[in-house]
Amino acid sequence: MTPLTEYDLHLMAEGTHYRSYEKMGAHISEFGGKRGVQFRVWAPNAEEVSVIGDFNAWMVGRTSMQQAGHSGIWECFVPSLDTGALYKYHIKSRIQGYSVDKADPFGFAAEIRPRTASKVWDLHRYQWSDQQWMHDRQVRNLHTSPMSIYEMHLGSWMRVPEDDNRWLTYREMAPKLADYLQHMGFTHVEFLPITEHPFDGSWGYQTIGYFAPTSRFGNPDDFRSLIDTLHQRGIGVILDWAPAHFPHDEHGLAFFDGTNVYEHSDPRQGLHPDWDTAVFNYGRHEVRNFLISNAMFWFEQYHIDALRVDAVASMLYLDYGRKMGEWIPNYFGGRENLEAVGFLRALNEQVHGAFPGTTVIAEESTSWPMVSKPTYMGGLGFGFKWNMGWMHDMLSYMSKDPVHRSYHHNLITFSLLYAFTENFVLPFSHDEVVHGKGSMIAKMSGDYWQKFANLRLLYGFMFGHPGKKMLFMGNEFGQWNEWNHDISLDWHLLQYPIHSGLQRWVRDLNTFYRSDPALFEKEFEHDGFEWIDCDDYQNSIVSFLRRGSDHNCPTLFVCNFTPVPRYDYRLGVPKAGYWKEELNSDATLYGGSGLGNGGGVTASSIPCHGRPYSVSLTLPPLSVVIFRT
Repeated sequence: MTPLTEYDLHLMAEGTHYRSYEKMGAHISEFGGKRGVQFRVWAPNAEEVSVIGDFNAWMVGRTSMQQAGHSGIWECFVPSLDTGALYKYHIKSRIQGYSVDKADPFGFAAEIRPRTASKVWDLHRYQWSDQQWMHDRQVRNLHTSPMSIYEMHLGSWMRVPEDDNRWLTYREMAPKLADYLQHMGFTHVEFLPITEHPFDGSWGYQTIGYFAPTSRFGNPDDFRSLIDTLHQRGIGVILDWAPAHFPHDEHGLAFFDGTNVYEHSDPRQGLHPDWDTAVFNYGRHEVRNFLISNAMFWFEQYHIDALRVDAVASMLYLDYGRKMGEWIPNYFGGRENLEAVGFLRALNEQVHGAFPGTTVIAEESTSWPMVSKPTYMGGLGFGFKWNMGWMHDMLSYMSKDPVHRSYHHNLITFSLLYAFTENFVLPFSHDEVVHGKGSMIAKMSGDYWQKFANLRLLYGFMFGHPGKKMLFMGNEFGQWNEWNHDISLDWHLLQYPIHSGLQRWVRDLNTFYRSDPALFEKEFEHDGFEWIDCDDYQNSIVSFLRRGSDHNCPTLFVCNFTPVPRYDYRLGVPKAGYWKEELNSDATLYGGSGLGNGGGVTASSIPCHGRPYSVSLTLPPLSVVIFRT
């Protein structure tokens, strides 16, 4: 039996036991020479707690727990139990005789919904085979390395139509997903939350089991196998994580022991008005301990490479989604949630300190300063932040008829005024293809051909723009339908050349991005980007250089945002010699018209745009053309 020491209790009480999952929950162990399971749960306002399960016919009181001192932690040892045993905690509260059956907050596995019991699982029996990846990860600098993320929902990426349209299991998905990501050139995959959740339609964002990978697709070892396979194939794994709120389901965290243990009791602090969910009380030490331990758990036990933290803005602001009088100011009278700020800083310090080469990414949509700057500088300590402003500006611009784009030129140039204030990820996420927003291809302006040309142009511009890249599944081949979590992606579209051409374009962009240090070595530094001409609004054309550590080998991007071909378009360049046309989104293999520059152009000694040399280019319609010396 793993003892709960006085030191453990001290650390938990002050909120600094960052591996409390090693002591809490259900652990297979030995006591008195007998093998069984040690159970522990935190229920500080309980009068009585007992473990109920399939091993005792779910009889309340048959397996009673005892409190460890005055800690609020209840524990017991049950002999002869092993992996797979189902259980819950029956809690009788001191408050008004309230009693309830709860799933284990630290449960490592769970029944498949709609059933709600926790499941005993041995965390130590899986044998990993990703040692090389884990070794290499420690010395990898993500900020100066290529990072192209494929965001996906496990339940709807690919299904088995001949078997009642069922999900793929974790183990079935592993080789298929690894093959696809490797073929497409993505460096990372980001899973929408896989923590256990009762409602499919929440996509995992309403978590019940923070320590349990969802049983929909298999058991915890099966999920480990998926991550293991991806690592062996050179693919990093990012988990979407939702520590901002949780649902009110009776078997979950809400009103856990008849009182508001995990959430605030005052609805002005503890109820999220937009989502009708409970808000964590970040000022409570045990709650901070629970959440930081959970983050550490996924890195330690599942070898993940990053967490993407959902809804950070809702955590930072006390008035988020609330009207005047519906929120309580902080100690200084402001709207900032100081307890949440403290939690996020501690989270990032612990993760980055304990797991070199990993990171934490913020989905944060406001102008909160220094989100992705270190805590010692006054920042929140995240490694990266989603650039929501860039995403909204670009989708707004691309939806406009090209005849009007000259009046909105600032939408494609404004982001470079703040591009280096944070370590940005450029996200085209699941949020942009649901709830009536339309698919990515449907957002594009123009006729059928122009929509695809516009989308190829948009992706090309994204890969040239400073910031890490992210596409949601289906975006890479131009799915027409909005994302539907209940069905598979429309893979059959790849039989049509214009869809397969778009997919090939994304693949080639990824390949080029990963091969060209100018596109990632100085992604977050001013001297990694240089406008050639950002003022040609009349033609809706922008041109710029990207530079890496070898400052003399720049890469040139020229983007024509109109359907009008431009001939003899003169552009200043910093070097003489031959500029090879590396990629052209209008090439026929991508579904374009085939207009281009015959493989490249030679710079002449004609000054232009303040540079000593210039090139005369043919710019295809609705295209990005990429050159390199």
